[in-house]
Amino acid sequence: MRKYIFYFLFAACLFFGHEASAAKHKRAYIPNPPYAAILVDAGTGNIIYQTNSDLPRYPASLTKMMTLYLTFEALENGKLSMNQNLRVSEHAASQAKVTLNLQPGDRISVKDAILSLVVKSANDSAVVLGESVGGDEEDFAAAMTRKARQLGMNHTTFENASGLYDDQQKSTARDLAKLVIALQRDFPQYYPLFSRTSFTYRGQVYLGHNKVTKIYKGCDGVKTGFLRASGFNLASSAVRGGRRIVGVVLGGKTAAARDRKMMQLLDYAFTTLKQRGQKLATGKKTHKSSAIPAGSLASQTLSNLGI
Repeated sequence: MRKYIFYFLFAACLFFGHEASAAKHKRAYIPNPPYAAILVDAGTGNIIYQTNSDLPRYPASLTKMMTLYLTFEALENGKLSMNQNLRVSEHAASQAKVTLNLQPGDRISVKDAILSLVVKSANDSAVVLGESVGGDEEDFAAAMTRKARQLGMNHTTFENASGLYDDQQKSTARDLAKLVIALQRDFPQYYPLFSRTSFTYRGQVYLGHNKVTKIYKGCDGVKTGFLRASGFNLASSAVRGGRRIVGVVLGGKTAAARDRKMMQLLDYAFTTLKQRGQKLATGKKTHKSSAIPAGSLASQTLSNLGI
């Protein structure tokens, strides 16, 4: 009998030990942090809507907005020119998809590299730009983080130029909204590139997957992103009636759900601004819009979000 009891206890220990191990492993890979979002009136810095806006999250390919910010700086200070051909290193060519399938020793123009980031979110091109501006990707990432601090992005750390997974690469919805506003303010001559939805490279036409830019009235960019660890991310900017709204959504369950959420948020923002304008003009109360789910609504004003 003791023999059977021993075997039973031994088997039970194995079973529950395996379950505990599996649960621990599962916990290690699951928690996508809660959905986060922010809406900002770019002209005033007023926060129209926010939820979990300071929660650290993986930015995924929204990282490329900072890669492009530093690229635009390099264009302005003469370190790069649009028609300059950049050499593709082995490191750049080794990046995980999505890529342009660049090979070591290839050449790509600065303009094509920029458009490949905007439209296709090409990771190899991102590294080519980073190495050309920063010397190597590690030094470039350090420069990205320094620039983030200068822009008031105090909860952002960059470890690479592309947004591929790195457990130390984090940002927040608020910080990424600051970056969008900085791009618009500091590089108005280059910002329209973010409205591009296609480009041609080596005879092949690449189509973008930023559907909000294509279908939402007044939207002129900015960037999509996805990692398993981040969910589906999107930064968008739209203008109606002379008012510009910047929105950031992080952690959508699907690309379609993320896009719907962004368009719903933008609708809410423009409706809210219109109602406030009517209230100021007439002195009468207006009905609060119910188009948006719970979040921290627009009682907070920052001075251009700290930038």
